[in-house]
Amino acid sequence: MKTKIFVFLAIFTMALGMQAKKFPEIKFEKTTIDLGTFSMDDPIQKCTFKFTNVGDAKLVITSAHASCGCTVADYPKDFIAPGASAEITVTYDASHKMPGRFKKSIQVFTNCKEEMTRIFIQGDMTDVPVSKKENATAKDKK
Repeated sequence: MKTKIFVFLAIFTMALGMQAKKFPEIKFEKTTIDLGTFSMDDPIQKCTFKFTNVGDAKLVITSAHASCGCTVADYPKDFIAPGASAEITVTYDASHKMPGRFKKSIQVFTNCKEEMTRIFIQGDMTDVPVSKKENATAKDKK
């Protein structure tokens, strides 16, 4: 009798453990966007990260923090249903930055099993307007 009760409890416990909790899962089309080369005459650059909730529960983005104050992420505040897609718009303001190559990270916090995901922007700001720089390079090649 004790053996039957023990076997029943063991099977019951295993059955409860097999019922996995449902989680959302965020999947970005790209985790890094290269803004390319741009002039310090046009220091504000924007890009969009598209993502899909590939999980089986509603996705909530609780916050998004950039690695510096020059980068701001605008994210959806509503639930994203399973299978639905949405976007995070990132604005990089290099107004008071020195020209050169850069890479910034944005930490996206969600209610997913892995609570934090990083996305990145990178690029190269030049001190010469891009059109003038291209013309100067073309003249140098002649």
